[in-house]
Amino acid sequence: MHPLEKFAYCPACGSPHFVVNNVKSKRCTDCGFIYYANAYSATAAFILRRPSEGGEEELLVARRANEPARGTLDLPGGFVDMDETGEEGMCREILEETGLHVEHPEYLFSIPNLYEYSGMIIHTLDMFYRVYVSPDVQPVADDDTASLRWMPLSEVQPALFGLQSIRQAVERFIKG
Repeated sequence: MHPLEKFAYCPACGSPHFVVNNVKSKRCTDCGFIYYANAYSATAAFILRRPSEGGEEELLVARRANEPARGTLDLPGGFVDMDETGEEGMCREILEETGLHVEHPEYLFSIPNLYEYSGMIIHTLDMFYRVYVSPDVQPVADDDTASLRWMPLSEVQPALFGLQSIRQAVERFIKG
């Protein structure tokens, strides 16, 4: 299916003559407008709590409150707004979903993803960050996060994460 299959009318002039131009764009045969379906920017955070003496580093994991993959494990994160850097978007999403104020997330890697939203498949580029927080922080689930919990890294099971790119990222992160 073409990524713009559901777009039947030209967004510039309203013409119904909005046809496939190439693999990622449609063109209006009346006004010449071309619309490209580029990937949306999204973020996800590996929020780590340093261990106390003799303890193990822990990862903050979320449980998804909404579809897609409702009820599965996830990492805090979401879409980057149009006026934000990836880092600003990451800090905002962490605040919205956990109540934690963080600074200076460390960029790790990115993974392309397909994300179903409102009946459409959205192409995203998911950017993964690492953030360390002090052992005494108390995150609170909010926004589209049903719950949060600290999980020792040795207990993290990638198969329990519902979204494909998150699962891949967790596997990559755990392997080091």
